[in-house]
Amino acid sequence: MRNKSIGTKVSEDEYGQLEKLAEGRGLTLSEWLRELALTELTAHPVDEIILAEVLGLRMLFLNTVQALGKKGEVTTEQLRKLIERIDREKQAKAAALLNGGKEAQP
Repeated sequence: MRNKSIGTKVSEDEYGQLEKLAEGRGLTLSEWLRELALTELTAHPVDEIILAEVLGLRMLFLNTVQALGKKGEVTTEQLRKLIERIDREKQAKAAALLNGGKEAQP
């Protein structure tokens, strides 16, 4: 049951643009804005996903270069384990960075 409302002020031009976007999706302006706002509650921000992938590549590169420098080779098994670890850690590292935290060293 919906019993709360949210309001904001926009210019005449902005209102027209928003209304066209909503109509293009077959929704009223209020339905579209509600859907858009509620999507933000559960959606993963694109910047976090992109940052997580960039951090994952950085971690893979640095760890691989470090292993090559020490041992002169990286086995397939070592690489697989490294990728698994990176996949587990990259999202948390991206979220921490975007929230003002410091990145842990790979």
